[in-house]
Amino acid sequence: MKSKNFFYFYIHHIQYIMHPDQRFINSLQHNDSQGIAEIYRLYADKIVRMIRHNNGDEADAADILQEALIAIYRLSADGNFKLTCPFEAFLVTVCKRKWLNVLKKRSVNPVTKSLDEGFTFERSDEMEANGLADQLERESTLMQVLESMGSTCRELIKACMGKEHQEKVAERLGLTYAYLRKKKSECMAQLGKLVKAHPLFNREQ
Repeated sequence: MKSKNFFYFYIHHIQYIMHPDQRFINSLQHNDSQGIAEIYRLYADKIVRMIRHNNGDEADAADILQEALIAIYRLSADGNFKLTCPFEAFLVTVCKRKWLNVLKKRSVNPVTKSLDEGFTFERSDEMEANGLADQLERESTLMQVLESMGSTCRELIKACMGKEHQEKVAERLGLTYAYLRKKKSECMAQLGKLVKAHPLFNREQ
């Protein structure tokens, strides 16, 4: 059973206009080898060039690209994610952010000018891509916060993230439905406090 994306579990879903490049998202969702191969054919060399120009090598680029695609897959795994800009703009933005984080950890200053060389995006597409990348970052951070919680709350929240009715979840976990609802409410309140205390979400307030 495919679990619901946690970002949409925690924050209400908003409808957007879907971009035709949604087909690349669908390829990742369904592990479509031809679609994924097309992503690599179209964009891998550009990502390699960007990272090689910024104190990295082809191995670094391969890792970053793979991490970015996995992150995008996780964000879109429940089927609700809507791509609102060209896939290239979104992918490049995610890869750029991930590589800048790597350089920061390595205490290396990037040549920021060349990060954008070879990419020409419309201003509106760039803004949409950054918005989606922010969404992905929040999703990843929420999952990290969830993983830091105690095992009882962590497993209960994860169990409730699926499409299975909560009465069935309670039965499967050997709990009464009333207790599951009460405990879930307590755990979500605890999660909310942890999220509000996280630097990423403090920065957005």
